[in-house]
Amino acid sequence: GGAWQRGKPSHIARFSRYMVAQGYTVVAIDYRHAPEYRFPTQLQDVQTALQWVQANAVAYDIDLNRLALAGWSAGAHLVLLAAYQPDALPVKAVVNYYGPTNLAEGYRDLPVPDPIDTRAVLEAFLGGSPEQMPQAYQLASPIHHVRLGLPPTLLIYGGRDHLVKPIFGQQLDERLRAIGNASVLLNLPWAEHVFDSVFRGISNQMALYYTERFLAWSLR
Repeated sequence: GGAWQRGKPSHIARFSRYMVAQGYTVVAIDYRHAPEYRFPTQLQDVQTALQWVQANAVAYDIDLNRLALAGWSAGAHLVLLAAYQPDALPVKAVVNYYGPTNLAEGYRDLPVPDPIDTRAVLEAFLGGSPEQMPQAYQLASPIHHVRLGLPPTLLIYGGRDHLVKPIFGQQLDERLRAIGNASVLLNLPWAEHVFDSVFRGISNQMALYYTERFLAWSLR
């Protein structure tokens, strides 16, 4: 997370420990941040991490036939992109907690209020506006990578999220299902961005329940 500019694996430590307690092997990864590093550096870092997982699977008791990716906000955006690449390491499931999916639309349709200055964040990440960098916005938007044969995707959004509007999850869900991919959309109507920061709150309890059930089904 962190608008591609900050964040570290320790920020999801409670989720990681929770999933380990359910029997999963968890690898929490990091990536280089904007504005010092611009896209596609962040995607390449996720891909490099996946290559590391593949190379070290035996040492860490990782079943490469049951691999899932999960991310939050900017991290969710990156795991969607990584899983949807044509040459991606085979992934059985993707869990997206309130990730942006259409960056050009996010640039145009700004949240109100806009506490992070969305346009400045996107320009720092991609190097300019959609008019200046149309190809970068296209390549960096998961919704433009949808094709038949993608892994099942769980999309979790807060109905009151003013940073990443739930419409982005709805649009991706519709696009995925329209061509025959498996997609589950969980819209928590009362939840804001980063609702899971209250780990035992009702919103995160529901999100964790859906995540557990979704992974149990998709990794079966």
